[in-house]
Amino acid sequence: MKEKKKGPGFVVKDKRLFAESDEPRREEEVKASAAEEAPKPQEVPETPTNQEADYPPVNFTNFVFSLSTSALFHFGDLAESEDGKTQKNLPAAKQTIDILDMLNEKTKGNLDENENKLIQSVLYELKMRYVKEKA
Repeated sequence: MKEKKKGPGFVVKDKRLFAESDEPRREEEVKASAAEEAPKPQEVPETPTNQEADYPPVNFTNFVFSLSTSALFHFGDLAESEDGKTQKNLPAAKQTIDILDMLNEKTKGNLDENENKLIQSVLYELKMRYVKEKA
């Protein structure tokens, strides 16, 4: 007398520790009924959501490009919203350039040739742009 079904969607489970004859239920029966009741872990989707798939992988090159884009945004090259208005924020652009400069100093000797050329050229272009904007 483990389960009795009463109508659609209604289930009665026997949770008693003793059988109808007042004898203790076998350990296997108790464990089996407990296993049936245990909540099943929710499955984690293996594929990334659409929002996660839109982002590029995290690596040094993409990080440098991200900071560079942030600086260009602060120079007013990119629109802040859909209305197309841009706004210059030179102190924020300088701070982003300083972050890239610090990253360059801290990673000296640890970058491959392409990464080193990338950060050097990005820093050069952004510093020249800052000087031009400041004048």
